[in-house]
Amino acid sequence: MGKTLVEKIIAEHAGKEVSAGEIVIANVTVALVQDGTGPLAIKQLQKLNLEKVAHPERTVLFLDHSAPASRKELANDHMALRAFAAKTGAQLSDVGNGICHTVINEDYVNPGDLLIGADSHTCTGGALCAFSTGMGSTDVAIGMALGKTWLRVPETYKVNVTGKFPVGVYPKDLILHLIGMIGADGATYKSLEFGGPAIDNMAMEGRFTLANMAVEAGAKAGLIASDKITKAYLKKMGRVNKWREIKPDFDAEYERIIDIDVSTLKPIISYPHTVDNMRDIDQSVKDHIKVNQAFLGTCTNSRLSDWAIFSTIIKGKKLAPGVRLIAVPGSKKIEAELLKYGYLQAVMAFGGLILPPGCGPCVGVHGGILGDGENVIATQNRNFQGRMGNPAGNIYLASPATVAASAIAGYIADPREYTRVLRPLGTVPDPSKLPKKEVAKKAVRKRAPKTIRRRVVKKAAKARAFRPAKKVKAAKKRASRKR
Repeated sequence: MGKTLVEKIIAEHAGKEVSAGEIVIANVTVALVQDGTGPLAIKQLQKLNLEKVAHPERTVLFLDHSAPASRKELANDHMALRAFAAKTGAQLSDVGNGICHTVINEDYVNPGDLLIGADSHTCTGGALCAFSTGMGSTDVAIGMALGKTWLRVPETYKVNVTGKFPVGVYPKDLILHLIGMIGADGATYKSLEFGGPAIDNMAMEGRFTLANMAVEAGAKAGLIASDKITKAYLKKMGRVNKWREIKPDFDAEYERIIDIDVSTLKPIISYPHTVDNMRDIDQSVKDHIKVNQAFLGTCTNSRLSDWAIFSTIIKGKKLAPGVRLIAVPGSKKIEAELLKYGYLQAVMAFGGLILPPGCGPCVGVHGGILGDGENVIATQNRNFQGRMGNPAGNIYLASPATVAASAIAGYIADPREYTRVLRPLGTVPDPSKLPKKEVAKKAVRKRAPKTIRRRVVKKAAKARAFRPAKKVKAAKKRASRKR
């Protein structure tokens, strides 16, 4: 019997053949903690007199959830993580460097790796065809110290995605649709294996969005086969030598197969207070939901393409009266790209507030907590009650395009109203959106019509005819010398 992606990867790290349902001990490639879970992990290691890490170069501590620290207790947690990194040699990703799930995939994760993290959205790494999963702080602490962990090999649901994305519909809409379809507990402790023509043609950034939200259906992991798109991403990140092709066997055994035709999808909104409380945009527009705050960011949708889509829609527009916009780049690398392409400037000109790379208001500890009864439309992955710091606030989840349209309108709005400026997924960028240097290389200049050329020639002739007398005399002298 053939093997699924998750069975193949775990088998490598367990050193033997494995099957779904089997409990194994496996070697850990990469481990991470963040400033909310890291202090707990450190305390557990101190209790066990085991304050060390097996692989310092592949153990990363992130200060991202409350960064910069918003109160003294959190500042002390940051101090503890910095001290642990200095003592053990573990890698430290300090304030402003970015979100753990973004940076870890930019710098550390490769196809076939086994990544554990003390954060539920560690599953983002499955987009690179790594078995990447969230665990409790104690489990990750032991994995950091010993370089091994135990786990049960999950069964796999195959998600077969076909068709072409309509304009205004994005991977975020696809994953919200899937979660609404199977439920928030519909894939508990399963591995979601995304495949099919629509996935084969999907850019890496869209794949990260899908893998990131696999846990919102209860999944242990969300994986995508390693292919030429994975290779191109690793090349961009400077480690193409780490790429290898990993695919499931043609006769792999799946517990369930889910078919989705994306060409039938509309923009999707997730209503409070569960991710699977899903509506399509037609219903949301009818509901006429007022927006108090819009949020672009998080490990789900804070990458270059997300900002590009958002900036394309808001170009030449103004933020609706009474609406606050908070935008947060996913990492320092992404922030530099956004600055280069002018997307940071576009959001600022629109009236948005830019926060340093990190989690921003997603977890509700700083930088955008909601007031009582306020509504936020956000690109994040969770809308649980109290998620953004106030149980009396309401969180609506959507794609960057829908958030942009809603920020302009002041209520939840349909991004398909902007089909003139939006493009289907996978098309080349508009030269007008590229930096000036890139435009010079890529933009194709068209020759002006004959009538326009004639006008230009006539104007040039007139300009020569009316040159000052001194210049005419000087020109005649130069001509006579040449003779």
